[in-house]
Amino acid sequence: MSTDNPLNDPAADPFEVARAAADVIASKSGIERHDIALTLGSGWGKAADIIGETVSEIPASEVPGFSASAVPGHSGTVRSIALPDGRHALVIGARTHYYEGHGVRRVVHSVRTAAATGAAVMILTNGAGGIKEHWTPGTPVLISDHINLTADSPLEGATFVDLTDLYSARLRAVARGVDPSLDEGVYTQFRGPHYETPAEVQMAKTIGGHIVGMSTALEAIAARQAGMEVLGFSLITNLAAGIQKTPLSHAEVLEAGREAEPRIADLLARVVAAIGSSPEAAEGSAL
Repeated sequence: MSTDNPLNDPAADPFEVARAAADVIASKSGIERHDIALTLGSGWGKAADIIGETVSEIPASEVPGFSASAVPGHSGTVRSIALPDGRHALVIGARTHYYEGHGVRRVVHSVRTAAATGAAVMILTNGAGGIKEHWTPGTPVLISDHINLTADSPLEGATFVDLTDLYSARLRAVARGVDPSLDEGVYTQFRGPHYETPAEVQMAKTIGGHIVGMSTALEAIAARQAGMEVLGFSLITNLAAGIQKTPLSHAEVLEAGREAEPRIADLLARVVAAIGSSPEAAEGSAL
């Protein structure tokens, strides 16, 4: 764990650190502006290989505010990709999770950096547990809303941000245009790193949750604060505790991700292309 991360200084301006990170990405990649950003969680990593041509792949440790990923299944790099339609995508494979204990500023730094590079659309993906029993492992699900059970927020001070339509209905419609079979549900972020108990899963279900995991919600809030349009995807890697009758393990998450990766990578690549070709894309890029 790095001890000299600029975000460890409580006096640091997290938005200035994000701008500094964006400047480094522009310098190292040679790309002045990115149009769309993706955070690739467990099972989604292969999408970076097929959405376009990689221009630059930068170790996260070389970008201010980032550090190498501490979680197996994450690449630990920041990648600039030229899309076939001429846009550029920033692919973040170095997610900092809340349970790592670095603080919320570090958790949402990648999103703020993406916004500072110019990205107007933020696609957040994760591997998660499913509460609906018909969601078999390997099922991709759109996030329609979230419940934040971390008891924390990336917003500081008297900063009031409306989250009514946080997960863009427009972008979800684009995704369903690519794959009409896509289901959707409410994502519930727990603090982690332990998996939820069966009672906690039932609580999430009772209050309106359909998906349980340990990421995404805080990042989505920061993306909305930055004026980005948000699309969320969960890969259901297992049924949640108490619904699935066998013990949960990270190895199971990784295995489900590996098995589903080719299919969901293709899905995500087609969604990225469809976002660019949709008539509202130019309007969305002005956010």
